[in-house]
Amino acid sequence: MSTNNTEIADTNKTSSWSEFWSKEDWWAVWLGLGIVILAYVFYLSGSSISWIAVAPAKWLNFSQLATQLSTTGIRYLALLAALLILFTIVIKFIGQKPKEFIPAFIFIFILSAIIYILGNWDQASHYNLEPPLVALVIGLLISNVIGLPRWLDAGFRVEFYIKLGIVLLGATLPFTLIIWAGPVAILQASIVSLVTFFVIFFTARKLGLDHRLAAVLGAGGAVCGVSASIAVGGAVRAKKEDPPIAITLVVLWAIIFIFALPLISRVLELPTGVAGAWIGTSEFADAAGLAAAQSYGGLAGGHIAGTADQALASYTLIKVIGRDIWIGIWSFVLALVAVTVWERNETNSKVEVSQIWLRFPKFVFGFLIASILTTLIVHGNSLADYNKIVKPALIAPITSLRTWAFTFSFLSIGLTTRFRELANAGIKPFIAFTAGVLVNVVLGYVLSVIVFGHYWSTIVTH
Repeated sequence: MSTNNTEIADTNKTSSWSEFWSKEDWWAVWLGLGIVILAYVFYLSGSSISWIAVAPAKWLNFSQLATQLSTTGIRYLALLAALLILFTIVIKFIGQKPKEFIPAFIFIFILSAIIYILGNWDQASHYNLEPPLVALVIGLLISNVIGLPRWLDAGFRVEFYIKLGIVLLGATLPFTLIIWAGPVAILQASIVSLVTFFVIFFTARKLGLDHRLAAVLGAGGAVCGVSASIAVGGAVRAKKEDPPIAITLVVLWAIIFIFALPLISRVLELPTGVAGAWIGTSEFADAAGLAAAQSYGGLAGGHIAGTADQALASYTLIKVIGRDIWIGIWSFVLALVAVTVWERNETNSKVEVSQIWLRFPKFVFGFLIASILTTLIVHGNSLADYNKIVKPALIAPITSLRTWAFTFSFLSIGLTTRFRELANAGIKPFIAFTAGVLVNVVLGYVLSVIVFGHYWSTIVTH
């Protein structure tokens, strides 16, 4: 009997060690941190990884675009080659077939590059053509109207891409930046994240929805909609169709708010800083919120007090910094609750400590470590130095690679989502999510306009 126990223990030990190179979660951490460290080495040497971390510049017409691509085309090919090598190594280690992944990823990359370039058209913000959202919409259209051969599914690694993107997101959110954001921004964002999550979660449970779907819906409304839905879905082991349900609702309301929030703010003649904060507290997707804040900032002057920069600054402090840092928090907390409470109640069995570790969303480690690394790097810099020196040389290239990763993920979501599958969920998820929307908008208005209105109307942008 003792021999068997020893064998089991040895197997578990081997299994626990092997997960460091056989699990997608850990590879997202290794690649993400590797990119951050490489970027830091180049930064210390007075250089940058911006050459390989190519991002399209703004372009006005096709002639200008052609000129741009004639000089940067080789960089796109270099990035494709680098990602293809790295991702193929990952695919090999996690037990998938590289020969199926390689052509599928090339397809994903080319389509993502077209979308990314389209998003940098000088009229893109006017039409709200932000790359991740455009990727999602194009993916949905191709999947549900045209259709794709099944062999391409090998490249649609939704969770891997999003987890890599979240690790890189940590590198662009140093704790110093959180301090610079100020207690008001963090407090307001935290209140909104907590209240919105619990309203959606308990409404969904009251309607009889499963814990996991309720958690995914709640996270989608409380944080950065699409990213949080996928991350939390993986953390609680939700059903395959749960994240797409939340994502569809996030995108629906995000598109509505792109137009509604600036319009209402204009009618109320809110100062740009106040409106930016309200948009940051009410919107569900970073790209959509940024488009809304930019459009309202363009109205500065005349009846609208403030500057365009104030709208973007307050939006960024609330949404991109204050709310997005909750991705890791919700993923960790909900993974713990899923293992220790929900699954225990379902199986009536004792929870093993090893299961808590196995289910823990490892990308949270990457997110936190990346943030700590960047915090150490920017320590001693003022906000002005950060924006002038650190951001263009170190943060901007990482942000570009993060956008690539998110675009791969959002495109993959669209390409693997079928509307007919979402229809089976019924009206209940919509009701639960919309309850959170209503609370979100009202609470966001009260906090942005009434409680902290003076702070946001005088927000400093330099």
